[in-house]
Amino acid sequence: MEAKKYFTRMGDGSIVYMTEEEIRADIEKGVQDAADRGKIPPLTQAEMEHIYDIVTMPGGVVGVEPSLAVVTSNDSGSDKFSTKCGIPVERSVNAMFHERVLGADSVDIGLEDYNYKTVKGVAKREAAVLKNALNKTTIPLFYGAMPNLGFYTKPDGPVDNWAVLLPEGKIKEALEAQEEAVEHAVRDIVYVAEQMYDVGADGIQLDTSGAAGDADFLVSLKATEIIREKFPDMGVEIGMAGEFVLGMHGRLKYNGVKLAGLYPHQQVKLVEEAGASIFGAVVNTNCNMSFPWNIARVCTFIKACSEAASIPVHANAGMGVCAIPMCETLPADIVSRADKCLIEICKIDGL
Repeated sequence: MEAKKYFTRMGDGSIVYMTEEEIRADIEKGVQDAADRGKIPPLTQAEMEHIYDIVTMPGGVVGVEPSLAVVTSNDSGSDKFSTKCGIPVERSVNAMFHERVLGADSVDIGLEDYNYKTVKGVAKREAAVLKNALNKTTIPLFYGAMPNLGFYTKPDGPVDNWAVLLPEGKIKEALEAQEEAVEHAVRDIVYVAEQMYDVGADGIQLDTSGAAGDADFLVSLKATEIIREKFPDMGVEIGMAGEFVLGMHGRLKYNGVKLAGLYPHQQVKLVEEAGASIFGAVVNTNCNMSFPWNIARVCTFIKACSEAASIPVHANAGMGVCAIPMCETLPADIVSRADKCLIEICKIDGL
C-alpha cells in the first residue's frame, strides 16, 4: 500500500506532495541546520511534532486561538494597493483601507522610492502626506524607508563604490568609503525622522537593515540611538534584510560587538541597546527546500531570538523570508501555517 502523501510547497511556492517520513526528516534537517549555523539549541521533540501537526493540518487556511492572536506591523504598507494591486489610491486612503477593511494594527507610510536618501529631498512634502493620513486614521502610523547604503555611492552618491574598489584590491579605500557612507545615511535618517516627528508620527521604520552588509546595519543602530535621544516618545522599528549580517566591511562594531556574522538572537541585543521599540527578525527562505524544512529552520532561529529579546519581536513573514515562499502572490495555505508556527512555537509578539 502506497504511503499517504500530504500537500505542501517548496520554498519557491511550487506544490509538492510529501509522505510523513519525508516531512519529519525535513523538519529534523531544518532544525539541525539552524542549530549548527547559529550555535543555538535545537527545537525539542515536542516542538518538532507540533510543526509536523501544523504542516499536515487539514484545510487551506489554519489559525490560532483568539487568545494567541498577535499584532501586525509592516513596511511600505500603505502603498500596497497601488503597487501590488494596480489600484490608483493615494496613501492616506490606502491607510484607511488597511485600518477599516483589512484590520491592520499599524501602517507604514512610505515613498514609492523606499529609501531615506531619496526621501530627504522631499521630506517636508512626505511629512504633509503623513499628517494627512494621521488626520484620517486611528491606528499607529509609522514612516518607513530603507537605509539602502548603496545609494550613497558614485555616480549618484558622494562616496566611492566599495563594490568596485574591493575587486581592484583597494581595501583601505573600500573600508573608508563605507564608513563615510554610514555618516551620510545616519544624518539623512535623523533629518527625515525629525520632519515626521513634527507632524505626529507614531514611529519610524528602518526597513531591510543590513542589506548592504555590516555598515548598513550600523546605520540603523546609530540612527536609532540618535532618534530615541532626540524624540524619546517616538518608536523605532528595525526590520532586518537577512538572517546573517554580511561582513562587507568586516571590522565594524557597535558597543564593542563586531556586526559581521550576527544571527537574529545576537542582532536583537544590539537593537535593544540602540533603543529600538520593535525588532523585525528575518530568516531567509531556501527556494530549493520544502516548507517543512524551511519552517523548522525558521522556528529554531526565531525561538532563540524571542528568548533572548526584551523588546517585542515581529517576525518578518513576507515574500522570501520566515518560510514564506519566494513568489509575488503568496499562498494563504503556507502563510497561515508559517504564522501559526511562529506564534505557537516561537512565542513572537507580532508579525
